Amino acid sequence: MNEERAITRILVILLVVSAVIRGFIAGFIEFGFDEVYYWIYALFPDLSHFDHPPMVGWAIQLFTLNLWLDHEFFVRLADVVVGTINTWVIFRIGSFIKDPRTGLYAAFLYTTSFYAFVICGLFIMPDGPQSLFWLLTLWFLLRSLPDTSCSRTSRNFLFLAGITIGLALLSKYHSAFLLTGALIYILLYNRKWFSVKETWYAFIMVILIFLPVIMWNLDNSFISFTFHKARTTTEGSQWLHPEFFLVEILGQFFYNNPVNVVLIIMAIIALKRGARFLKKEYTRLILWISLPLVSVFLIFALFARTLPHWTGPAYFGFILITAAWLSERSKTNYRLKLFPWPIGIAILLLLSILILAVGQIRFGWIPLSKWGARDFTHDVYGWRQLGEKFAPIAEFDRELLLIDSQAPIFTFRWFPAANYDYYIARKTGNRVYALGSLDRIHKYHWINKERGNLPIGMDVYYIALSDDYEDPQKLYGDLFTVIQPSDTIEITRGDELVRKAFIYRMIGLNEDLEFVPSDNEEQTHPEVERLLLFQRQIRTSTEWIKILRKKAKEEKVSIEVMIVREAKKMLDREKEVKRDFRKLDSLETAFPIMTAEDTTLLERE
Repeated sequence: MNEERAITRILVILLVVSAVIRGFIAGFIEFGFDEVYYWIYALFPDLSHFDHPPMVGWAIQLFTLNLWLDHEFFVRLADVVVGTINTWVIFRIGSFIKDPRTGLYAAFLYTTSFYAFVICGLFIMPDGPQSLFWLLTLWFLLRSLPDTSCSRTSRNFLFLAGITIGLALLSKYHSAFLLTGALIYILLYNRKWFSVKETWYAFIMVILIFLPVIMWNLDNSFISFTFHKARTTTEGSQWLHPEFFLVEILGQFFYNNPVNVVLIIMAIIALKRGARFLKKEYTRLILWISLPLVSVFLIFALFARTLPHWTGPAYFGFILITAAWLSERSKTNYRLKLFPWPIGIAILLLLSILILAVGQIRFGWIPLSKWGARDFTHDVYGWRQLGEKFAPIAEFDRELLLIDSQAPIFTFRWFPAANYDYYIARKTGNRVYALGSLDRIHKYHWINKERGNLPIGMDVYYIALSDDYEDPQKLYGDLFTVIQPSDTIEITRGDELVRKAFIYRMIGLNEDLEFVPSDNEEQTHPEVERLLLFQRQIRTSTEWIKILRKKAKEEKVSIEVMIVREAKKMLDREKEVKRDFRKLDSLETAFPIMTAEDTTLLERE
């Protein structure tokens, strides 16, 4: 009883301290490229999106009161709350499968994982809501599937698992491994569940909840699945890429905390050697959910670049197995039974790297740039400063009539487009457009349509970054009468120059830039609809875009111009084919083809 009270007290301290640290960091540093892009999901909500399902956008809308509270802290608040709930949930799972000590160790191991603490519990990413629904599903499945009697309570838990699997799929697509793991377990160990109606009700719930994503993809030629399929295909002429595999292995080792991974390996080895520290039903179910996810992405890593956090949810199961192993060993081997020394090392490593990373982001403690090394913290610094320094430049240009008062901002990729939207456009009111192929602009293909067409004569800003420079003349030279430099903004961090932002005024759009057909009669002509259809077909073809990009470079025009030209050529070819068919029809009318009956009559004559 005393131990249970001590465990509860330690858990509460862990929950509060962890939440406070994550909450502080959430409001202290700026967004990274991915985070600010997911904020766009809340700004332009939809049934689904190009890259991911909609859950992360909905979570942002909920915790910001539909973007009324739009500071970085509130945008990230969803994940801060989720991270705290997850720690409690994994404690409850550990307590259920073995004992409260297992629950406490699981909570410690979860908290010390960089993936769980930062990606799921601090940065606003799809992994946040996915992690919550993944853990809830794991809990519900452990409470149901191992029950050979299929009791009413177990059936209810299985139905709840169907709901949480659906919600996990609304967060990230590879939550499907929850479903496959559950089905494999039923097939191999307890087929009685197939005769239980709740099993089928749960499956129906998965489909119904996931239906918005299916509907959106139906309307958009299943572009999300095409995109993710392309991310796991072989790069270049080389078939195998052992270097990608090595990066994936090392990435998983770091993301899940090296100390934790060593403990996980030791627990798995003990399990393989016959140690019995967890019921085999629980072990089987956990491994059938976790191992396939890790295995599949390790195989993908042999052929294409993968990201280590994709396998993150699999480690939740490994953490539970390791916590049970530690609990069993703590009965005899550890002096500090509620706080084993490996967990202390894991906490120390987490805090050390967090302090170093946050200090580097805000203050640049280590002069990496002076040493000629790339400072990755530049990606999450200086955007707020850029917005503050751009606003007076835009105001000056408007007052002196140097540019249209409603001049939008152009860029060529989803990042830094989303950064401009959050850190500049919210203050100045400029619309942000990203022009380019679908694989570069992502959701901005649809945002451009929402923001509307740009008429001939419109003026536009272009912001070129010194660390991500693209020449505006090459990108948009054919679209504007004049492209002139306006100003240069220096982004600094203490004495360090982080980047320069070169501001250009692009004056006089040469032709209407159409993202959607206009309302006037001319623009609703069938020819315009065909032209837009051809443009969509070109943008969704990776190979086509590669060819056009090469031609654009040779002809020194923007990719957007090449897409429009190619679409017009397709329309012209279609017209020629139709003209040829009309000629054939007219010839057939003038010289009708003789039937067999006509031939017989001629022969008789």
